[in-house]
Amino acid sequence: MRGFILLSLAVFAAVATVDSCGVCETMKWATCEENSGNCECKLQLDTTVKQLINCKKLVPKCFLMKAEMQRARVGLSVRSIAGKPVETAFVDNDGIYDPECENDGKFKAKQCNRTEECWCVNSVGVRRTDVGDKNIQCPKLVETYWIRVQLKHKEIKTTLNEDKLKETMGNYISSRYQFDKKLIDTIQYDPDGRFIVMDVKKEKGERNTDLGNMAYYLEKDFKVLPLFFDESLVSPQVDGQKLEMEKVVVYYVDEEAPTFTMKNLSGGIIAVIVVVVLLVVLGLVALVSAPPSKITES
Repeated sequence: MRGFILLSLAVFAAVATVDSCGVCETMKWATCEENSGNCECKLQLDTTVKQLINCKKLVPKCFLMKAEMQRARVGLSVRSIAGKPVETAFVDNDGIYDPECENDGKFKAKQCNRTEECWCVNSVGVRRTDVGDKNIQCPKLVETYWIRVQLKHKEIKTTLNEDKLKETMGNYISSRYQFDKKLIDTIQYDPDGRFIVMDVKKEKGERNTDLGNMAYYLEKDFKVLPLFFDESLVSPQVDGQKLEMEKVVVYYVDEEAPTFTMKNLSGGIIAVIVVVVLLVVLGLVALVSAPPSKITES
């Protein structure tokens, strides 16, 4: 009996220790355990790899993507989707893949997704070149310094004031993601289309702020798929009106323009381009071969 009691107390103490460690507020998939008096939280990135993370900050996007891929491989749930700011801006058309990460969570410039095909990515992990073979050269990780978040909100009672909207979104990214509200450069609002266009920028050359992390968490929040342990959403409110989103599109602008070529266009788009070119050529031929028109004087 005494042995049973001691064993029960030991089990209770172990459970209490685990419970006292708490949870990872910024990552609902992390597991936290007591280690030498410290609470350590880790995220499963692969079958055998658990990454130590800082739960007081947003988890690096590269680690999050690897965790999503790992969960998908083992059948665990990962999810319940106004224009380009400049000509060189682009969106993530490739979706989730299994990235290679540096020790600090940054993306490696060259990604292959465990295949023979490889490409170069920017600092937020989005492809910025054509897909090539394993000999493709990605000499450096190009920084994304500007993101444009295009949102479409659900129906509300009254139109929004742009100044109040900017203040609200600034407070939102500050309290929700611990980002400086001054990073919001401009906000534009189209009440008829219910579109909000938010430009978030940092100085070129600045390397302390990772816009990709904030954009990834924000995109998940507005798609009602929060990554925080507390999955309840904190929706922005303007003049007492809660903003719930129907659509989210994120554009990325890098410090250097991407190097996509015609090879990225689908066959249908290329066919349309060829047809247009042919029509233009045929039109020019017809124009040249047509007899000159007579000019009559009035």
